[in-house]
Amino acid sequence: MSSISPEFKSLGEVAQTINVPASGKSWRRFLAFGGPAFLVSVGYMDPGNWGTDMAGGSQYGYKLLWVILLSNLMAQVLQVLCARLGLVTGLDLASACRSQYKRPAAIALWILAEVAIIACDLAEVIGSAVALKLLLGLDLVWGVLLTGADVLILLALMKFGFRLIEAIVITLVTTIGVCFAYQMYLAQPDMAAAAAGMVTPLMPDTSALLISLGILGATVMPHNLYLHSAIVQTRKFKDLKQAIKFNTADTIIALSLAFFVNAAILILAAAVFKGSGKVDELEQGHLLLKGALGAGAATAFAVALLCSGQSSTITGTLAGQVVMEGFLQIKVKPWVRRLVTRLLAIVPALIVIIATGGTRTIDLLIISQVVLAAQLSFAIFPLIMITSNRKVMGDYTNPKWLTGVGYLICFIVASLNVYALAAQVNKTAGHENNAFAAPGWLAVLALGATVLGFALWVKYGYRPKSMPRADIT
Repeated sequence: MSSISPEFKSLGEVAQTINVPASGKSWRRFLAFGGPAFLVSVGYMDPGNWGTDMAGGSQYGYKLLWVILLSNLMAQVLQVLCARLGLVTGLDLASACRSQYKRPAAIALWILAEVAIIACDLAEVIGSAVALKLLLGLDLVWGVLLTGADVLILLALMKFGFRLIEAIVITLVTTIGVCFAYQMYLAQPDMAAAAAGMVTPLMPDTSALLISLGILGATVMPHNLYLHSAIVQTRKFKDLKQAIKFNTADTIIALSLAFFVNAAILILAAAVFKGSGKVDELEQGHLLLKGALGAGAATAFAVALLCSGQSSTITGTLAGQVVMEGFLQIKVKPWVRRLVTRLLAIVPALIVIIATGGTRTIDLLIISQVVLAAQLSFAIFPLIMITSNRKVMGDYTNPKWLTGVGYLICFIVASLNVYALAAQVNKTAGHENNAFAAPGWLAVLALGATVLGFALWVKYGYRPKSMPRADIT
């Protein structure tokens, strides 16, 4: 178990604040555990998903639905492992990484995690700002500022209990689901073609690969791995085995529901936008929906987008707090940590919106999700390594088959990132139809050499200073 002192526990102000009955009907105990995975599920239907799914559906119809399904299955495996890590060790993933790795490696992982959170928050803030513009006519800059302020107000409600935050997020998620169900009813998509796209692996071209990588990054999100391992610790329980079982069920149910919402975005785009060319503006999607399905569908689109952005900013800010506290283990007032996390998202969002004039929002969302995918390997490799370590997990160490599945996911993600990097560099260099041209793979080799050199220095060259550390015993 962990020997990290309580003052350094991530989200320590809400840790073990929700009591789980030790006896009674099993469904009541399950409901007491239920909630954390629904907060995590928000990341699987956030504005970043809207950008990648709308681009995929408008350009390729239903052909990329299998990417959403595969990404969701991978996400379920990883989120279950995160919940198990938090329940067994009492540590979130960031704290566990800091305890297991040398300081330079932990600092590097922290920086990469912050980059991922900034990229994620960029998508969430832009999505909320666009929704406010569609509903209220508010300028995008003011929408960004308002989004940054209101999430701090919502998080202030944590003083009334973490259950209230869970209830707010679940209400927002339910609203998103209802809005898309209504739009799907109006759109009447070709469900046979959708079913075929879900089980037929196709990759039409290099652009489809980039969108697919964005879908992966928008689905299996690095910050969700850190967040989930922390918020499962809000429950106070006595039976660890039962806690793992119920949290596993909570994760599978929540992410399965999130899959249907995520898939619905692409299906709706394929049904309504296919043949309209590439949809590269959220506002363009709103107008197309209004023309094709009426004002009601367009309003539902905007309401769902606002709920998506707001719920995602709540969980994204909490994830930022977990990452900062877990990796750095500094004691700062919660409102200060959240303010810093918000500023890290708002400032880049304002810069991007001012620089682009608020145009090409879909492209911005896709780029943010590709950045997320690029950071993903640096979260899932440590997760698999730590949860497969018997000294850390004891009797709850991953079985060999699960370790194998975990490393297979790591390999798939890393391979896709390597290929996408090479393809994008070659496209920029004028080799759009040749992903294997020299410039791209020289860039891959340079990046690989940098990572390898850093790893060798940390392993053999770094000499730590004498200082107190938090270690897993």
